[in-house]
Amino acid sequence: RGADTMADELKKLGNDAFAAGRYAEAIEHFTKAAALDPTNHVFYSNRSAAHAGLGDFESALADAEKTVAYKPDWPKGYSRKGAALYGLRRFNDAVEAYEAGLAIDPASEVLKSGLEDVKAAKARAERPPTGAGEDPMGNIAAMLSAPDLMGKLAVDPSTRGFLAQPDFMAMLSEVQKKPDTFAQHMNDPRMMKVLSVALGINVMSGEEAAKSGFGGDDAMDTASAPAPPPRAPPPPPPAPEPEPELPSHKADALKQKELGNAAYKAKDFATALSHYDKAIELDPEEISFLTNKAAVFFERAEYDECIETCESAIEKGRELRVDYKVVARAMTRKGNALVKQDKLEEAVEVYSKSLMEHRTADTLKRKDDAEREIKDRKVKAYLDPAKAEIAREEGNELFKQQKYPEAVERYTEAIARDPEDHRVYSNRAACYTKLTAFNEALKDAEKCIALKPDFPKGYTRKGHVEFFTKQYDKALETYQLGLSKDPQNEELKDGLRRTMIEIQKGQTGQVDEAEMKQRQERAMQDPEIQNILSDPVMRQVLNDMSTDPKAAAEHQKNPMVMAKIQKLINAGIVQTR
Repeated sequence: RGADTMADELKKLGNDAFAAGRYAEAIEHFTKAAALDPTNHVFYSNRSAAHAGLGDFESALADAEKTVAYKPDWPKGYSRKGAALYGLRRFNDAVEAYEAGLAIDPASEVLKSGLEDVKAAKARAERPPTGAGEDPMGNIAAMLSAPDLMGKLAVDPSTRGFLAQPDFMAMLSEVQKKPDTFAQHMNDPRMMKVLSVALGINVMSGEEAAKSGFGGDDAMDTASAPAPPPRAPPPPPPAPEPEPELPSHKADALKQKELGNAAYKAKDFATALSHYDKAIELDPEEISFLTNKAAVFFERAEYDECIETCESAIEKGRELRVDYKVVARAMTRKGNALVKQDKLEEAVEVYSKSLMEHRTADTLKRKDDAEREIKDRKVKAYLDPAKAEIAREEGNELFKQQKYPEAVERYTEAIARDPEDHRVYSNRAACYTKLTAFNEALKDAEKCIALKPDFPKGYTRKGHVEFFTKQYDKALETYQLGLSKDPQNEELKDGLRRTMIEIQKGQTGQVDEAEMKQRQERAMQDPEIQNILSDPVMRQVLNDMSTDPKAAAEHQKNPMVMAKIQKLINAGIVQTR
């Protein structure tokens, strides 16, 4: 298997561990994935989230900054950075991070919500405390106003039911708006359970603490510990030793190198070559002179001479056991010359050896680019629409005979011969669905739609996959979108009818608790659902729906709000019974 495939599998394992709250395990998987593909920004983004889940915001920030460095136009990187800085209470820096992300994607609800929460936390932090030390109520309000709290409460079995209790939603809203009222609700075990979910630890209510023998004056040790002795000041750093003087021949060689570099920058390659030759003559053991000389040959398109010089540098470097980075640089330069000569397979081999010496993002990218070009050429050489049609017809016959694995093989051959034929992706999606390989079926259905957006069968294939995987809210949207392309399509109408029945069962309590929990957990992995639940406006709307009928009636007049509410209902997050 290729490194990319292994990295994707590790990412999936990491995502599964993260979703289950096993953050340390998730970090381990993302770290292994990043080792296989060090420039993939998604691995660092996911690992940043896992570090944040463990409360290790320093590590979360380091990974977030790597994410931004590798993918500066990706808004989520700034969201990760803002969240990590928020956790470190570096509110000004967090505001800058969120604003930088919004400059790229002004419509991002996640960034907007994060910015609002940071500004609120900053305001609380700057508020004068009522006594010595920090304001504990402000810290509690910050935790209970975290953007992901509602999602955590909806997924956790011990708190999911609270969201349907009007008195609880009113209590939570009151504490979020007025942190000082938290003390009034400390004896309510529901509030302590919410605080446990927010903190990720077990917190006991006042009643539980009393029953467990904690609390009271006798439980406090009021004796103060003796003050530690003052630390001795650190000794001053030793004065730096003077640099040893270079032998005259080495000093002269370096001067020739500097003259060569200046000529190289001025594109006076003949003069540069002369200076590098003099430097090599003065100090034949300095490998960088050879690699610089190879660079001159490369710029002059004298690739055979460049390769020969790089090989001399590599051989000399091995002989003298120089720094492996220098040897790796010579190998990469040789690979670049081979690419120019269109010897891509040889270039990939040389790049691989360079990466074994010293792994750099530049060499890895060059190797990936060469491999991608080799693959693209092979794909183009294999294209043949006539043979693709033959393979498709063979696949159709095998499908009719219910020989689905064999049909998949023929459809795959047809795609290799003609990857732009939307029908083959639709047919293969049907095979994968029969084989219950739903992930593959979904990818093919989406590819079919992308190639031919007005082809109803693509929406039918996608809707069926989402229906069979009980993602009824998504299936509903897919069938409706398909019917907008072909309003009289009976297969789409039937799929829509069956989906509405299943959604109605969930709303009226005709689904057992275990299945409903599975639906909700699956829905909580949907980024759209996460964005809705993390939106402070929607949190207020959900609260008003439970506690304020007048405000709820006003919300129902807003079609955008009601569309989001309907999305939550269809997903099983909100129930109307």
